[in-house]
Amino acid sequence: MARHLFSLPALTLASVGMYGVIAFFVARRTGEIGVRIAMGASRFSVVSMVLRSIALPILVGAVLSIPGALYIAHLAGGLLYRVDADTPWAYLGGMMMLGICAAVAGMIRARRAASIHPIDALRTE
Repeated sequence: MARHLFSLPALTLASVGMYGVIAFFVARRTGEIGVRIAMGASRFSVVSMVLRSIALPILVGAVLSIPGALYIAHLAGGLLYRVDADTPWAYLGGMMMLGICAAVAGMIRARRAASIHPIDALRTE
């Protein structure tokens, strides 16, 4: 159990980094979101547009990271004492935690972007 505690700082760092990337992505599209709101887009459509646009990179990252993580764990498995290189629950738990973090980050930033006034959004350009 103690050996899994070392994964918590890594998971926290990855979550904070993912939140920063998603926040930057949504902030970069503030002008577009403002135009959509000015043209009559509903708050729900803006939130769903943002969540759909961040879902694809998250899924691609999850699919591509599994083989890389398995390979690195196989390489490091011989170097570490009493560490299993192929623990599926660890991979599944890490992916679920990062997925939840990405969804929450996307939802927070999407709701904030949907509540912005169109004039303020257009002034950011």
